[in-house]
Amino acid sequence: MVLDKDIIPVKPEKVDELVKLWELSVRATHFFLSESDIVALRPLVKEGIKQLENVYCICDEWDKAVAFMGIEGNKLEMLFVHPQCRARGVGKKMINQALSLGVRYVDVNEQNPQAVGFYEHLGFRCFRRSELDGQGNPFPILHLKLKK
Repeated sequence: MVLDKDIIPVKPEKVDELVKLWELSVRATHFFLSESDIVALRPLVKEGIKQLENVYCICDEWDKAVAFMGIEGNKLEMLFVHPQCRARGVGKKMINQALSLGVRYVDVNEQNPQAVGFYEHLGFRCFRRSELDGQGNPFPILHLKLKK
């Protein structure tokens, strides 16, 4: 069972695997993104993973990543869970680890209501909204802060 697995730091050789996991997760949750959006974001995500201060993952019994998160300071920069592992406690386990590392902020696409609800359920609240995402695309971002 994946929940029995440890959250571990990501090794550089896992980056391509994480990009594939990102894409699977995004295709299952980010319905507002077109195929060309996903293709354009793929290299940015890869570079973003490489540049993050801390990247962690949970792997299954075959050492395949089923969830990963990237943290920079006190902000969760990314959290992606394999579609087959959603709603099974994996994301919550990752968030609990992030909180123990001092995370207090996260940004989420407004057009991803499942993610918004997930973070709100865990105690995050919106304190600001941006009309454009970090690449200047018209995908509104909600800036959330932990309210515990």
